[in-house]
Amino acid sequence: MEEIGTVKSTAGAFAKVSVPKKSVCEGCTAGTCKPEEQSMEIEAVNKAQAKAGQKVRVVIKSYTYLKGSILVYGIPAVALIAGAVLGKEVFSKQFKGADPDIVSAIFGFGLFLMAFLGIKLWSLKAEKKTETKPVIEEILE
Repeated sequence: MEEIGTVKSTAGAFAKVSVPKKSVCEGCTAGTCKPEEQSMEIEAVNKAQAKAGQKVRVVIKSYTYLKGSILVYGIPAVALIAGAVLGKEVFSKQFKGADPDIVSAIFGFGLFLMAFLGIKLWSLKAEKKTETKPVIEEILE
């Protein structure tokens, strides 16, 4: 995946790059962008040694993009379903006086929230790794 953007600032081996938003951004819930703005800032590894004001090509590895999508969408969905099934089939027997559907919903949403918490903790750790960041491949001017 490639983006064209303008370098806003540099700091060591990293640069803040302003890239125009795509239609995909409209449904994003990551909270890192301001929806009213026409562009967003991303932090990228400054492999090309670009300076502020230069137009650059930023590459996001397909593997990183796919892995992020699976983490953000797939794991919580599986956790919700697994929690609901476990709640209904296993834990509803432990709570005999409770409605099995309510126990199922509680365990489903509980596991769903725990998955999001785990993903948040993982993303804070992964944020520091350079292999998960976009890379400035070339200066276009």
